Amino acid sequence: MVLKALTELLTSIRVKALRRLTVRAAYPQELAGLGEIVANLRWSWHADSLDLLESVDPGLWLTCSRDPGRMLGEVSAERFAQLAGDRKFLRRLEDIVEDLRDYLTKPRWYQREAERSALSDGQAASSLPESIAYFSPEFGITEVLPQYSGGLGILAGDHLKAASDLGVPIIGVGLLYGAGYFRQSLSRDGWQLEHYPALDPQGLPITALENPDGAPARIAIALPPRGAGDPSNEQSGRTLHAQIWVAQVGRVPLLLLDSDIEENDADARQVTDRLYGGGKDHRLQQELLLGIGGVRAIRAYCAATGTAAPTVFHTNEGHAGFLGVERIRELVEGYGLDFDAALCAVRAGTVFTTHTPVPAGIDRFDRALVAAHLTGMGGLPAERILDLGAETDPTIFNMAHMGLRLGQRANGVSLLHGEVSRGMFADLWPGFDTSEVPITSVTNGVHAPTWMAREILDIAEREVGPEVLAEGGGWEAIDKVGDADLWRVRTLLRTRLVEEIRRRMHASNLEREMSEAELGWTADAFDPDVLTIGFARRVPSYKRLTLMLRDPERLRALLLDPERPVQIVIAGKSHPADDGGKQLIAQMVRFADDPAVRHRITFLPDYDIGMARYLYWGVDVWLNNPLRPLEACGTSGMKAALNGALNLSIRDGWWDEWFDGENGWAIPSAEGLSDPDRRDDLEANALYDLVEKNVATRFYDRTADGVPTRWVQMVRHTLRTLGPKVLATRMVAEYVRRLYAPAAESSQHMSAKDFAAARELAEWRRRVEATWPEVAVLHVDSQLSGSGDAQLGESLTLRAEIALGGLSPDDVDVEAVYGSVGADDRLSDLARVDLRSVPNGDGTHRFEGEIPLDRTGGYGYTVRVLPKNDLLASPVELGLVASA
Repeated sequence: MVLKALTELLTSIRVKALRRLTVRAAYPQELAGLGEIVANLRWSWHADSLDLLESVDPGLWLTCSRDPGRMLGEVSAERFAQLAGDRKFLRRLEDIVEDLRDYLTKPRWYQREAERSALSDGQAASSLPESIAYFSPEFGITEVLPQYSGGLGILAGDHLKAASDLGVPIIGVGLLYGAGYFRQSLSRDGWQLEHYPALDPQGLPITALENPDGAPARIAIALPPRGAGDPSNEQSGRTLHAQIWVAQVGRVPLLLLDSDIEENDADARQVTDRLYGGGKDHRLQQELLLGIGGVRAIRAYCAATGTAAPTVFHTNEGHAGFLGVERIRELVEGYGLDFDAALCAVRAGTVFTTHTPVPAGIDRFDRALVAAHLTGMGGLPAERILDLGAETDPTIFNMAHMGLRLGQRANGVSLLHGEVSRGMFADLWPGFDTSEVPITSVTNGVHAPTWMAREILDIAEREVGPEVLAEGGGWEAIDKVGDADLWRVRTLLRTRLVEEIRRRMHASNLEREMSEAELGWTADAFDPDVLTIGFARRVPSYKRLTLMLRDPERLRALLLDPERPVQIVIAGKSHPADDGGKQLIAQMVRFADDPAVRHRITFLPDYDIGMARYLYWGVDVWLNNPLRPLEACGTSGMKAALNGALNLSIRDGWWDEWFDGENGWAIPSAEGLSDPDRRDDLEANALYDLVEKNVATRFYDRTADGVPTRWVQMVRHTLRTLGPKVLATRMVAEYVRRLYAPAAESSQHMSAKDFAAARELAEWRRRVEATWPEVAVLHVDSQLSGSGDAQLGESLTLRAEIALGGLSPDDVDVEAVYGSVGADDRLSDLARVDLRSVPNGDGTHRFEGEIPLDRTGGYGYTVRVLPKNDLLASPVELGLVASA
């Protein structure tokens, strides 16, 4: 009896491994190419590579969640031996390895552009940058490398993939989070639960960067002592070390910094523990590591690999803003520049992209906390660094403000978001109209090979040509595809989605502690012939996950309509600290748990890239109902559109720009109402009406052969018109032409001849800023070109007397600004004309010019003075203006 009890006790004890590793069977020499394929993440979007990897062991492929590294670690030696003797498999392997090598080495779009640029300029070299650094706190490349939380990371991943496809020489920089973001499950009552499985870098598709001597490449940044800011604290500072890992994304290396190494103390090892986790101190240290450490990682990578050093640095949102401070330090210490000259040089080569349309989305830190962390910056004046992040509240350091002050070129991520951003940051350029704030826009795009279903991709490549996904032309050839063929593909994809929904519903409910006996209904949940709507995104309040629940009975009627039923699949994660978002999820789950509707609506937990593909492929309609204009872009709808889904969305983000009445439906917005509940009611009712009277009606309007002809026409129109627009290759090409190339040219000019132009610009800027209080428009006279009243087509001659203090006419641009004028005398629809300098001889300066009377109605003008220098990207750049 005692022995039995002891045995039971011993078997009940769970022994946990201290470390884990994967023991792999050695590849036979004939299969060495498998390692070459898996070492480059191009396999994650390359159809032939995926097919080959699956064929190694189809069962293991599914068991290992389509992770080829993990799968190959579990393949038996017998199976490898079998494949090594399979001549058909070996031919496929050889073809794919050869194709990968061609992809990595042959000239692509960027190299052809560089050659054309060099020839057109008559130069030996192109003005396009030889190397570009791209910083982001998260990257969504594949679910096998879970280093992303949502749209920002997926966009960054698509940026790298598209850059690789185009041959753009980008180096990505991010952090390696030990637990990624989090895995999501649901409690029995629908509450979000977070899980943080530890990720072993040795099991991820990354390799440790080594120095030329073979030692691991590591960087270090200084941290303040614990309790920094306490006058009684006399401890010395600490050092944060980080290992550099490299994920090869096609032609693009992605450098990931990992602080969980033995050189660090226990606190420092946790800096890269979780994406968007921890308090303000923790978040700030992550951003210091990303910015400062990221620049140092690039220097180490370039030294180790012989890669050209970047001349352009692109920061994806403000998280990496400290990269500019590190580059200033490099120039001060290494080249003897003063802070102002170094700032000019750094600004010239920096591009800043803002992704948030709301101030609450910006990282803001206590100024004293930032000051305490500015150790080890080579003696740079702390106040100058702190001023880069200054905002209205003098106690706050604003990361977006720093990004804008350090980046000579800035952009939003859709036309509407560019407009919103100009208004949001207008205070940084006082005295200017919001339309003049120097923030442009490059609308986001998505990586087609990653997000298009194989069947849709095959149609595009067959009818349009394989180059369509790289360079975007020829999508009108989709018109050659018959209605029945398109509908057959769409039905196949919807059926596949329904099978995946059933599988995930069953698994999720088991996790919620339901028994198999309770879950028989999941086998028949959802219907492959029913109109399917998808809604999946992060769950902040402004995205309004539960707008569809404003009238539960109306929603229930839509779901259960006997003739035109609707089914809705929903997914998304709330930030772990956002209880409000979790309550929205719980509310949705409670509704979907109702036995009367649970076969028509579901919330699927743990939304990630793997789930997202099925949703984008299979839904008929993609729903997006944010509070306008709080959706910066909303690329999920683009991914659905690339698969022939129609969008049903508030006109926000990209949909405001590209909705044309035939590619989906626009939900009317009640923007401007002060009562948020009334606004939600109005927009929810509009949503119900559209689904009932337009969307469902058109979907179920079938011909005799069962094809909804008018629906398919909308699908074809969507593919033809949105296909070339929503591509990430289009987006990256825009960045190259409009931002990267000008930034590279400015940067090269600034650094030439021992940074002569940077020193010159800094001196000129100091002189102008010191003198500007003396600049004034003293007097303006005007005279009509005709007699009598002002007539359309005439002109108005202006003469302005200007005081320039110690500046010369060459230092300024005097311009007349004119346009329509309202009752408050504010000008709109602005136009400008430069006034020319005329000798005056009395110490003041006279400027003259003509403005056209080119519109009827209220018309107004003013005269203003701006700084002028060829080294500025925009005369608005310095935020200085003197107006009449």
